[in-house]
Formats: sequence, structure tokens, C-alpha cells
Amino acid sequence: MQLVKGTLIPIGGNEDKGNEENEQYTQEFISEGILFHVVKEAGGIDANIVIIPTASSIPVEVGENYLDAFTTLGCKNIAVLDIRSKDDSEKPEAIELIKNANCIMFSGGNQSKITDKIGGTTIHTILADRYKNEEGFVIAGTSAGAMAMANEMIAGGSASEAFIKGAVTMYNGLNLIPELIIDTHFIRRGRFGRQSEAVAKHPNLIGLGLAEDTGMIIKNGNECTVIGSGMVIVFDGSKLTHNNEKILEEGTPMTMANLTVHVLSNSDMYSIKDRKVSVLAIDAPFI
Repeated sequence: MQLVKGTLIPIGGNEDKGNEENEQYTQEFISEGILFHVVKEAGGIDANIVIIPTASSIPVEVGENYLDAFTTLGCKNIAVLDIRSKDDSEKPEAIELIKNANCIMFSGGNQSKITDKIGGTTIHTILADRYKNEEGFVIAGTSAGAMAMANEMIAGGSASEAFIKGAVTMYNGLNLIPELIIDTHFIRRGRFGRQSEAVAKHPNLIGLGLAEDTGMIIKNGNECTVIGSGMVIVFDGSKLTHNNEKILEEGTPMTMANLTVHVLSNSDMYSIKDRKVSVLAIDAPFI
């Protein structure tokens, strides 16, 4: 298992950005929201935060939304790094931003854009090195930005054809946490089947299905804590007694027996190394 010092925060998408005009709501966003946890893990409001909207088809608007959200949280040092090509990932000013950041925030959109335009570049190398070696360095990502953290990355798949062989398309991700396969918008878009197929293809890996406005703080590449308002579904195929994925033709319904599935919510913890759940007492405080 990869030994790392940094922190990953994959988010299921559509996280609260504090843009409703209600004082109580704003206070909850500032003290409890997912982006609050991102800032806290990065060292607080003085942290250097770099937003990368590469996955988005509207990167300027998405960048501005995150600028507003982090400003609402009191952050003082926020930059948007608008990477639209591999050449942009090699520019000295982009490399300098990545070198000096305490936190990188990848937006949602199309995860393949992240790996096509950043994968294998100088920026990718620096991100991976800093994540592995620097305590307190945070890489957060929502939706596509979360999915790209894995090595075996879900690039697409039809929920309506769920659990039919070939319904899921896999692609190479950024390989920050190779033990996982990450899927997002999990509950709202009915992605149980496609994550099941992904785990059937790679039963040695752990599948994470993140609901919207829900994330995980992953420390040292192992210790996961759920944050946000929804659920995280964990798929563990290590004890499968039957998996016919390899012998089926594409388009054929699949069979898996003894797939272990956990449903986790706020403050629950999961160990990737031990594949074990730690659940807090039912009256434990919401984080």
C-alpha cells in the first residue's frame, strides 16, 4: 500500500457553496459545510488555495463560483488555474502556483479532460510528489475531480444498463490513490450497478460511491472519514465467491456473490488497509 503524508478529499458533486441568502444557512455553511472542511485541512483561511476547473465546459464561471464560495469562508489567498491543454500544464506560472499551494481544488465536469490535459505533465508530477511527501497538503476534487484521483477511473457508463458487462467505461486516472475506484452523484443518478461492474473488473480494489454534498477526508492514503449531508457506499469485492465478469460477452447480465457493501454517513470511518468500518455512537456530533 502506498505510504503518503498528504490528504485527499473526494466529493460526490453538487456540494454546498454558500450561495443562499439566509443568515442561519450561511452560518451552517461556514461552520459545517464540505468546503469548510477542505479549508480546515489545508491549514485555515490563510492557506493558498488553487482552483482547477479543467474538467468543466464553463471553466470561467465555475472558477468564479469557487472564488465566491471560498471568499465567503474567509479565505484570503485564492487563485484559479485555468488549464485547457497539456501546454498550459507546463507553463512556469502554473507550475509555480502548484508548488506554492496548500490546497488544490479540482472542479466537476468531464474527468477525462483532467487526465488528458494534466496527466503525465510537470504539474501532475508535482501534485503526486507533494501529496506523497508533504503533511498538510490537500488535494480536493468534486464529481469528475474526485473520480480522477484513482488509477482505474470510471470514464462513463449507463445507469439504465447497470450491471450489464460493458456498460462501464474505464480510463487511466491520476493514480493518486490506486486502491480505490471512485464514483460520484451516486444516489441521485443510480450508479450502484456501474460501480458494481467496475469492482467486478477489479475485485482487488475498493469502490467508493459518493452521494452529492458528501465527501471523504482520506489521510495517509488509508484513514477515511465521511463528511457532508449524504451517504458513502463502499464496495469490497475481496471476498467474492462468484464473479463471472471475465467469461461473459459484452451486453450480458453479470453475477457476483458475496460482494460486501457498507453504507456510511457523516463521521463514520473506514480503513482502506484493513477494509474495516468504524461507526460512531448514534448520538455522536455531526461534523
